Amino acid sequence: MRDISMHLLDIVGNSVRAGAALVEVSVIENTNEDTMVLIVKDNGCGMDKETIAKAMDPFFTSRTTRKVGMGIPLLQQNAQLTGGNVLIESQPGNGTLLTATFIRSHIDRPPMGDLPGTLSLMVAGNPNVDFCFTYRINEQEYIFNSRSVKSVLDGVEISQAPVIKFIKEMINENLTEIGVEM
Repeated sequence: MRDISMHLLDIVGNSVRAGAALVEVSVIENTNEDTMVLIVKDNGCGMDKETIAKAMDPFFTSRTTRKVGMGIPLLQQNAQLTGGNVLIESQPGNGTLLTATFIRSHIDRPPMGDLPGTLSLMVAGNPNVDFCFTYRINEQEYIFNSRSVKSVLDGVEISQAPVIKFIKEMINENLTEIGVEM
């Protein structure tokens, strides 16, 4: 994957396929500690210990449309190239928590990519899933909650093009305001 936003799209896709109704995505940057942490938490079907171990194997996938699953192994490789790592915690019936840690300033850390576009795509492509997105950089924080947006729309579909354009612009403005470099 070329950038972090694409890693997030892939991991969120796993959460949606696992039947999650709520997906929480967090990006936490700490310039003093020189870390960037990605967290994806869902309330999907969860995994047993054997499946968690297999998820790190590029030649395993739960999908029936192909025989390999490169998303998590590529995320792990990119994190490890910076001196970081990926941790998955899960139990059947209790959802999954994936944490990927990167050394923020490391030359091998992928760029952020089009995070506003990726997040708006997640929301548009999965209108029955609620998303909570938090971006924290040091003491600055932005939170996007699709439930709040849906409640304001008063029956208008969140997947409508003008709504998605608005969401993308809103996320972009707020991330820029707190100092996120994309």
